[in-house]
Amino acid sequence: MQVEETGLPGLKVLTPQRFGDARGYFSESWNRQRMAALGLDLDFVQDNHSLSATPGTLRGLHFQAPPHAQDKLVRCGRGVLFDVAVDIRRGSATFGAWFGIELSAENGKQLLVPKGFLHGFITRAPETEVVYKCTDYYAPDCDGAVAWDSCGIDWGFDQGFESNPILSDKDAAAPALADFDSPFTWQGEPS
Repeated sequence: MQVEETGLPGLKVLTPQRFGDARGYFSESWNRQRMAALGLDLDFVQDNHSLSATPGTLRGLHFQAPPHAQDKLVRCGRGVLFDVAVDIRRGSATFGAWFGIELSAENGKQLLVPKGFLHGFITRAPETEVVYKCTDYYAPDCDGAVAWDSCGIDWGFDQGFESNPILSDKDAAAPALADFDSPFTWQGEPS
């Protein structure tokens, strides 16, 4: 497993090794024992799977507040997406900074998003599937969102992608980052 730092403390890109032959490939996307040896000791309790039929579907920017905050390990099962995380930990030197990466079934990259980050993505191919692990169960009363266009994220619209993304009603009504009172506080480098 290759682990890359992103410049935002705790946010990491994981690229599992693939073993291929004429049939295709095998890849171990998560191994708790091996990850713990690398300092990533996470207890995932829920897997989620979403399908976005149309390119330009934007989901986010979402978070789940304490006491049910979640670390997430996000990967693309089919298609292509641009995955984004925004630091919303009050007191963090990188508060409001974002990181984005293309995740695809082809490149096999995964984004490890720690508690205290917004998370969202926009699809770049039809029938894009996103699969992600979470360290806490979904709790509707802790679910929240921030407006996708309020964090200065370069979603790639200048690269020929649709500039009017497909949004849910919840995401279209989310408050701007400037009007958001984060429930997260910087606690130092996550383990």
